[in-house]
Amino acid sequence: MGVNMNLKEAINKFLDYCESEKSFSGKTVESYKTALEQFEEYFFSQYGENPDITMIESDDIKPFLGWMHDKGLKRNSLRMKIAAVKSFFKYCKKKDLITLNPGSTVTTPKKEKRLPSFLLKNEVEKMLDGFDTTTPEGARNNALVELIYSSGLRISEALNLKLDELDLRSGTIRILGKGNKQRIVPIGEKAIKAIDEYKNLRSQVSAKISGDYLFIGKSGKKLDASVAYRIINRKMGLVSESKQKSPHVLRHSFATHLLDNGADIRSVSEMLGHASLSTTQIYTHLSVEKLKESYKKAHPKA
Repeated sequence: MGVNMNLKEAINKFLDYCESEKSFSGKTVESYKTALEQFEEYFFSQYGENPDITMIESDDIKPFLGWMHDKGLKRNSLRMKIAAVKSFFKYCKKKDLITLNPGSTVTTPKKEKRLPSFLLKNEVEKMLDGFDTTTPEGARNNALVELIYSSGLRISEALNLKLDELDLRSGTIRILGKGNKQRIVPIGEKAIKAIDEYKNLRSQVSAKISGDYLFIGKSGKKLDASVAYRIINRKMGLVSESKQKSPHVLRHSFATHLLDNGADIRSVSEMLGHASLSTTQIYTHLSVEKLKESYKKAHPKA
């Protein structure tokens, strides 16, 4: 059975509970505090009072989302606010401050999908021009970037690639992807040339090669993922101002550029090894977003 306690008092009790009993971090408690103070402010703006918590119903909570949205909050921020409110009412129910939990029927907004970053075509070209292919490491790094961009591979797929899985004559590679699913992926001519040049220098990367992985490090073993990330991130930072700098950006660029040039989305999905076509569809929005951005920057009436 609920007890008489106003919203402000209950919020203070909840925040004390989070700090002392649950030992939440200061950052989490502060985040809850901000969200619940806004919830309290919302109630006062709507009803001109600090209500008794037993009087609050789910229909009182739902408009809070709209109120916060009008203040310019994005969906992911709204998710955090409503999560704080739901946690608060869950606590109130647990401590018998209320009989029914009004937050239990409030739906949390779906997570906002972040559009993946990609490089422009001229940025990819600049990135590839930056390798010294006369050295074994430079030739290897160039071949790695060319291959990921040419075939849309995940970094793990590229690093796990073995010599016998390459068929440079037919211009294809055999990939073992997520869930041990095998797929055949085409390779572009520039990537084939880069791999050929690297293969001629591969034995010079290390004096003690063990195994038949295409990309090897100084130890002679498979090139370490952290090393590959560092190589690609550094080169990408020289040509792009994008916040995201990773091998996956090359994979995103592969998909975006193919679709830009009229490739069939189902074929692109198969090349990427996506289990669902809906995963690939996000790339169809990328160029539109870039166009909007360019329009806003350049159009005098935008």
